[in-house]
Amino acid sequence: MTKTDKTLYITGAGVSAESGIPTFRGEDGFWTIGSRNYTPQQMATRDMYMHNPGEFLKWYYNRFATYRHHGPNKVHHWLADKTLITQNIDGLDGKAGNPDYISIHGRLDEVTLFHHQGDDVERIRAPWDEVDDANLESSLLELFKIGKHGPILNESLKPYVLLFDEYYTELYEISRAQQQMLDAEKMVFMGTSFSVNITNMALEIARHNNIPVEVVDPNPTHILHSQVEYFAMTAQEYISR
Repeated sequence: MTKTDKTLYITGAGVSAESGIPTFRGEDGFWTIGSRNYTPQQMATRDMYMHNPGEFLKWYYNRFATYRHHGPNKVHHWLADKTLITQNIDGLDGKAGNPDYISIHGRLDEVTLFHHQGDDVERIRAPWDEVDDANLESSLLELFKIGKHGPILNESLKPYVLLFDEYYTELYEISRAQQQMLDAEKMVFMGTSFSVNITNMALEIARHNNIPVEVVDPNPTHILHSQVEYFAMTAQEYISR
């Protein structure tokens, strides 16, 4: 982003679809496919991680970690010098060279110690490449240092991902994200269904500060705002106009 550009870009799963990563609510979306016994909304919770860590880690590995080697597309490269908050955990914006983007829901390639929410913990590299697929559950439990009684506080590992029953903390850079929203002179939402708290937070600030908004999506969600322009197209079509 140049010094005079005050545009904030907020991206969702639609931006990574061209990289071969499913969206969340499409036909093959992450939130349409769960496990044998649980829905995705039940799987992606701190409660599931704590009480059924083997099932949680297998689902997370199969639905997310299998995409860890995918590469960025033209949109990620176009966004590399922009002020960016992404809802995506795929890390493709980092691979595209954006040095300072906010991954507000976490990063697939990182884990933390299992901790009380709000604690200051380090982000470390995820051990996905060490997983033994032939013994998936036992391998994951061993790598994540989870004992027979479940995760151990400040000892076991937890994927660096914001789960449904968790809340935004400084681990996910929520204060910096809010400041970027307050500083913005325009917000551009790309490939998002406006179904998560961070987009609602941004829209509330846009309304309060009368900030112009652009919504980029093949089927854009219509929002309540006096200054909104819709672009019924993919993010790649938007950047190629």
